[in-house]
Order: sequence, then C-alpha cells, then structure tokens
Amino acid sequence: MKVKKRIRLRKWVIVVFMIISLCGVAYSSYKILIWKLSVDENHRIKDDLNEKVQIIPVKEEVASSIIKVDFAALKEQNEDTIAYLKVPNTNIEYVVVLGYNNEYYLNFNFNHEWNVAGWIFGDYRNHFDETDRNLIIYGHETKDDSMFGTLRYVINEDWYTNQDNHKITLVTEMGQYTYQVFSTYSIKPEDYYISTSFENDAAFGEFVNVLKNRSIYDYGVEISGSDKILTLSSCLYEGRKRVVLHAKLIEKKEE
Repeated sequence: MKVKKRIRLRKWVIVVFMIISLCGVAYSSYKILIWKLSVDENHRIKDDLNEKVQIIPVKEEVASSIIKVDFAALKEQNEDTIAYLKVPNTNIEYVVVLGYNNEYYLNFNFNHEWNVAGWIFGDYRNHFDETDRNLIIYGHETKDDSMFGTLRYVINEDWYTNQDNHKITLVTEMGQYTYQVFSTYSIKPEDYYISTSFENDAAFGEFVNVLKNRSIYDYGVEISGSDKILTLSSCLYEGRKRVVLHAKLIEKKEE
C-alpha cells in the first residue's frame, strides 16, 4: 500500500509540475505578445508623428540640418509635447513629451494608451524654456531598438570614433539647439547625474566636471559652470545599470 501511495504521490507531483510549467510558458508568451503589440503600435505612432517633422539638409553633416516641427499639430494630439530629439547613428528620432511625474510615460505612449514600451519623456522638474542647467530626457531600453534601445550605442567605440555622432539636436518651440557630447558612460542606478537644482555656477561647475570625468571616452570638450547641458538616460542590462549621455549646448537657431 505504501508503494502505491508513493507512486500516486509522484504522479501528482509530476502533474502539478507540468501545470506550473505550462502556466509559466503561457505567461511568458503573453508578456512577449504584449511587448510586441506595444512596440508595433509605437512604431506606427512614431512614423505618424515624424510626418509632422521636416528635416532640411543644409550640409552633409546631420547637425547642420534645419528641422521644422509642427508643434501646433503635435499638441493637438498630445498637449504634453515639448520637443523633438535626434541622436546621430541611432534610432532616436522622437517627439518628446513632458508629464506631471517621471512614471506616467514609462507605461503610456504618446496617445495616452497603456503601453509597456512607454514613450520618450523629459524630466518633470525641467521646463524646456532655456532656464534649466541640466535638461534630462528618458526612454526605455528595448530589444527591438525602438525608444532609447539604441542609446547603448554611445558607449561603443565605433560610435565614439565617428565625430559626426557627437552633435545632438533638440528642437523646441523656442528654437533648434545643438549640443556637443562631452561624456558617455554606464553606471549603477543613482540620482546624482539627474540633479536639476544647483546653488550657483560653482556648484554646477563641480557637477559637470564629475560627469565629464566619468566618461569612458575623452571627447576633448571644455565644460564649465556657465554652460547648459542635455542628459539622456536609459536602462542597460535590463535595469541593472544606466547608460548615460551628456552634451553641452553650443548653438541655437531661432525658429
């Protein structure tokens, strides 16, 4: 009798194990499906939004192009529209939004639809009106290289060695801004590099010098407490680290 009980118990253990395994497979498949649907929708939205962005080449260099953005049309679709961002030799060519916190657009796209890939968004503490010293923009790391999935390129040597990559373009309703990259690196999650409040030029100068010294490459760019910078940040290695780019403002073209 004891032998039969052991056999029945083993059978039940196997059945339970199989059920758990099947549930795990089903859940994983569900997550993959949701992710695919989310990124496919965001690709469609990106294509639609970029029809409202006109890039007019002036020279061969990307940074020399004039970018015309129809902010009125974009704001009709989402009043949180704040900017357009372009990073050379990445897939980062996105309309940027600004929410009331730094959580909403992690899980909602430009059309305010729930989406696991979220959208590209500015730090809610920023104003994008030329008053902030450190403008910060976030986006999800993605395996299909959408959103900020290609921001990881900036810590690759081949991206660094191409000097055409070192100028980032940000367009707002106030004009078109060119930023010169001065630091790229990866780091464990922290709050320091996303600081937005500084007592004075000296404090900001100390801050930007720390950021410059963190860089894994020497961009040969001078940075001081009187500069203004742009910070791009995304997850790396599924959230275990952050990949970060810092660039200083070097030019503004009036709209």
